[in-house]
Amino acid sequence: VQLQASGGGLVQAGGSLRLSCAASGRPFSRDGMGWFRQAPGKEREFVSFISWSGGSTYYADSGKGRFTISRDNTKNTVYLQMNSLKPEDTAVYFCAAGGWQRGSYYNPNYWGQGTQLTVSS
Repeated sequence: VQLQASGGGLVQAGGSLRLSCAASGRPFSRDGMGWFRQAPGKEREFVSFISWSGGSTYYADSGKGRFTISRDNTKNTVYLQMNSLKPEDTAVYFCAAGGWQRGSYYNPNYWGQGTQLTVSS
């Protein structure tokens, strides 16, 4: 199983960016998927989760109203649309899949390699 995250980069504060994560090795159409991030000197933290059907989504407070998670099961891909970006959103963003979830607590089985997002002020 491989999760390939992409879409990171350098963006100015207030800008937008969409991350993608393509899964391969097995289908995740019946599994939840999500995103985490890790800022320099900080622990990895939950960002967002989406259920297998896309019918349920959860967000960390830091991203509510600004981030939108979605998925395309035909492409085995999950997305994270991020708007109104802030310098404090700067981090390596990791996608994740499988595992179990309760509300905003998500414990995935699989992790992607991460993609860097830098938001300049």
